[in-house]
Amino acid sequence: MDFDFLFHSFFALTITGLVVGSIYALIALGYTMVYGVLQLINFAHSEVFMYGTFAVGWTVIALGGVDTTGVAAAIGMLLVALVAAMIVSGAVALLVERLAYRPLIKRKAPKLVALISAIGMSFVLAEAMGLRSKIFDAFGIDGAFIQPYVARSRDDMAMPDIADPIQLFDIGDYTVNSVDVVVIVSAIVMMVLVDQFIRRSRVGRGIRAVAQDPESAALMGVNSTRSVQLTFLIGGIMAGVAALLYMIYIESTKFDVGFLLGVKAFTAAVLGGIGNLRGALVGGLVLGVAENWGGALIGSQWQDVISFVLLIIILLFRPTGILGESLGSSRA
Repeated sequence: MDFDFLFHSFFALTITGLVVGSIYALIALGYTMVYGVLQLINFAHSEVFMYGTFAVGWTVIALGGVDTTGVAAAIGMLLVALVAAMIVSGAVALLVERLAYRPLIKRKAPKLVALISAIGMSFVLAEAMGLRSKIFDAFGIDGAFIQPYVARSRDDMAMPDIADPIQLFDIGDYTVNSVDVVVIVSAIVMMVLVDQFIRRSRVGRGIRAVAQDPESAALMGVNSTRSVQLTFLIGGIMAGVAALLYMIYIESTKFDVGFLLGVKAFTAAVLGGIGNLRGALVGGLVLGVAENWGGALIGSQWQDVISFVLLIIILLFRPTGILGESLGSSRA
């Protein structure tokens, strides 16, 4: 084990782990909200995030983002990309709810059937993006205008540089830059806003009521179908935020980018306490840092293994996760 590398790179590993963990946390929010309300795992949520990354990349391409863009123009471009990602991811999340969940819920199908439906929807969405060039060709749609968006549809799609990261300050051996701060602070702020919305707003109380007791909530006039839709929508919007943060940090995406990130985010949700909004944040941050520390000790090729070993340990000793409290039992 390389303790020297961990010691000398401690701050760099910790901060970059928090950055990646922040992205995990925002994706995990979709898993934890759907589970909190329906007691089901939405394995198509990773593709909701993936569509958001393409929305960000395509928006920047359409706006002509380059690394010579001024700071004000870069911020404006990112805000437009954020809105696009939130709209696209929210719409895809609602599509998943409408096609893969609502018919089964109305028929009171077994949860295993809904789980299989979500996995199937995940493959459909991923392959639709990966085969978009062939789909356009099949409909005879061609032209120079659409080529940047459909060409080489199974390869990585790089996002044009908008602006170089600004070096801000040093922490030990690591120089924190503007991207690090934006990702971490944005994730924390968005998680706090969602948490407070669910705990204090009338809509949020309705969602928690459905999560706790759907029958009693219906008797009290809560529209459970609308609450479920809002749950998917909020999770999708947060996936859109995660997509923007991912793209400004990684700067490329692919049709199957959601697979591993989705599994990691699900691990973060379980780690923090599946069904717990604050647990999603805690689990994501812990997972991101643990991956980096473990990778420094035994090799970066073992990072994915470290994530799942950590998950197994938590489930063995604390099956409810670090925080454990579910969405339905949370208190305002």
